[in-house]
Amino acid sequence: MSMCKSVSATLLLVIALTVVSAPAMAQKPSEASPSTRVASQTPSRDVDTNLNTQLYLLVGTSQTVDDARMPAALESVMKELRTSFPFKNYRLVATLINRVKHDSHLSLNWIGGPLIASPSAATAGITPTFNTFRFSNVKLVTDSAGRPMVRVTNFSFGARIPIQTATLVAANAPAGPVINYESTGLLTDISMAEGEPVIVGTLNVGPSGDAIILVMSAQRTK
Repeated sequence: MSMCKSVSATLLLVIALTVVSAPAMAQKPSEASPSTRVASQTPSRDVDTNLNTQLYLLVGTSQTVDDARMPAALESVMKELRTSFPFKNYRLVATLINRVKHDSHLSLNWIGGPLIASPSAATAGITPTFNTFRFSNVKLVTDSAGRPMVRVTNFSFGARIPIQTATLVAANAPAGPVINYESTGLLTDISMAEGEPVIVGTLNVGPSGDAIILVMSAQRTK
């Protein structure tokens, strides 16, 4: 009789321990270790990454002008331009280099010299061009093959270009040009291989059929 009581007591103790320990064991898989919690709160290294962006403004023309020397970085772009467009000559009118944080934006406004050749010597140097360049986001990404890419959202370029529309003739005064400012621009989204310049777009301007050619590249920097 005492043996039966001892066996029964032992079984009750085992059952009690099992009931008490079961909730604790059920909770263990859902508990995150301290190292896991710290890792989940650590920001991506891309957050503090910066990019150097380069915007090149080229002008293609069929007028008889000297074909200016281009930067070595644009060698591949120039081969593509000479294959795709009928222009006789190209010149670089502006290079804009900016440091931009990953997943950030950029906005620029500036006054520059004429983007197209003035038909009148009287207006040369006194008719600036008003320009804007901006994008709402630039981000480092990878394509389906795992290659580093740069994605630019809302790439926007605009220019107000002086165009001589007539010649004003007045009594007892020298003839003077009549200048109107005309707006041109481009808005698009682009992706490009990191560090490789790409042609973003072309804008035909002026009565001579000249074209502004927008080229951009971007790559990470320290």
